[in-house]
Amino acid sequence: MNKDKEFLDRYWSDYNRLIIEGRDDSKIIGLRDIIKDTVKSNGKLYFVGNGASASLCSHAATDFTKQANIESHAFNDHNLITALANDYGYENWVAKAIEYYVKPCDRVIFISVSGNSQNLINGLKYSKKHKIPNASLTGSNSKNFLNMNSDYSIWVDSKSYNIVESIHTTYLTLIIDLIIGKTIYSVN
Repeated sequence: MNKDKEFLDRYWSDYNRLIIEGRDDSKIIGLRDIIKDTVKSNGKLYFVGNGASASLCSHAATDFTKQANIESHAFNDHNLITALANDYGYENWVAKAIEYYVKPCDRVIFISVSGNSQNLINGLKYSKKHKIPNASLTGSNSKNFLNMNSDYSIWVDSKSYNIVESIHTTYLTLIIDLIIGKTIYSVN
């Protein structure tokens, strides 16, 4: 067997272990249910993450709004981030964004592979202190701060950034389809 084939076999094996064999449908249904509860309370969803997770936040906010008809926003505008980071420090910009935008009926969803980014930790602490509902999707170590302290959390048992980020994407888009009740539908 060549090296590429061995690599691919291990790679697909990881996905199979994490998504198929080790899946916990109750966690996905639970996140769907708290999102639906947020909507029933006239709340909005706010997604926040760093790096590729910030891109996923944008994707999720767009699709929850457009496909699932749930008003959603992503805190990843460069002007917002740089203005708040400049004035309050990078570690505090998420907490300040939550302070400025999020109401107690809304829900903040933190997305992070490590679950230990200081700006997200401070955002979660602010949310909890002000009784703002929250959730997280993380990976890496199960003892990461977001996983251990969010109101609701989904943890992916992998340290591979690309695999965790891909599974987070799968979970969020699956929840959208679960809310809609089908996987094939018109998007215009």
